[in-house]
Amino acid sequence: MKNLLILGGGYGGMRMLHKLLPNQLPDDVTITLVDRNPYHCLKTEYYALAAGTISDQHIRVAFPEDPRIKNVYGEVTGIDLENKAVLIQGKEPVSYDDLVIGLGCEDKYHNVPGADKFTYSIQTIDKSRRTYQALGNLGAEATVAIVGAGLSGVELASELIESRPDLKIKLFDRGDHILSAFPTRLSVYVEEWFVSHGVEIVSNSNITAVEENILYNHGTAINCDVIVWTAGIQPSIIVREMDVEKDTQGRVVLTPQHHLPNDNSVFVVGDCASLPHAPSAQLAEGQAEQIVQVLLKKWANDPLPESFPAIKLKGILGSLGKKHGFGLVADRAITGRVARLLKSGILWMYKHHNG
Repeated sequence: MKNLLILGGGYGGMRMLHKLLPNQLPDDVTITLVDRNPYHCLKTEYYALAAGTISDQHIRVAFPEDPRIKNVYGEVTGIDLENKAVLIQGKEPVSYDDLVIGLGCEDKYHNVPGADKFTYSIQTIDKSRRTYQALGNLGAEATVAIVGAGLSGVELASELIESRPDLKIKLFDRGDHILSAFPTRLSVYVEEWFVSHGVEIVSNSNITAVEENILYNHGTAINCDVIVWTAGIQPSIIVREMDVEKDTQGRVVLTPQHHLPNDNSVFVVGDCASLPHAPSAQLAEGQAEQIVQVLLKKWANDPLPESFPAIKLKGILGSLGKKHGFGLVADRAITGRVARLLKSGILWMYKHHNG
């Protein structure tokens, strides 16, 4: 029997499981899924968990059940490519015939002193829970600093100010406008929404250090009750420590078939993979579907696909609280209630089809 080992039950891992099961997995192949949690987490909704507007239960989805899946719950500590084994804290190593690495990302602190120690995060469900506790315990008119005004920082700030309008929220960003990856029209729309809701946007900021309850912007100390870091990501430490070729962002360089150039049994999916687009759930799912095609060909001893069409992203949507939103759909900018309804609908469909 061959063993397909999937590290991480994120968006890529889940899409692979649903594509292979119940009918496409060959009889001589089993699957081992390794994840730190006994459920799939909707990472795109961590901001709402941290803000306290949804419960933990709403962002958990059960993994598929099948007698050909073995679930191993624990923390991956290393990958032994030479011996085809994965090391897991407190457990026996797990061997593999084919390996899919989907371990996701971590916060990137850009060597800012104290940032890793004195800030909160929404990169994992566990860290989001801790952030929720810290934010939920704040008294009236407390000050919350959010460092980084990309999609995560904007959604967190908007959800938090809507649920706790008594808080003083400061949103720090390095650029002239927030949401630098979006068209200026959308950035301005979101900025105006923040102004109308009392959120202070600190543009052209440069966070030089963080201490307990103190943020230094261009060297000037700013007192804060809670500091949340959403200013960039990097691949999992496990991937960063692998002795393989990587791009300038530390992501693994792959062949068109999504495996290592010198090892066609090791695939990388999602945030750790070097791909033309910025990491996203859509990208991980599209990549996972192509990896499944490669594996099915490989297991059948058929020639592998020489290339794949570019993964097409349908768009990106962001929320501004529960009633407003913004986004790009088919390169068209949309704002307001329609954008928020679209995002809610997509989330419902995902949970319905995967739950």
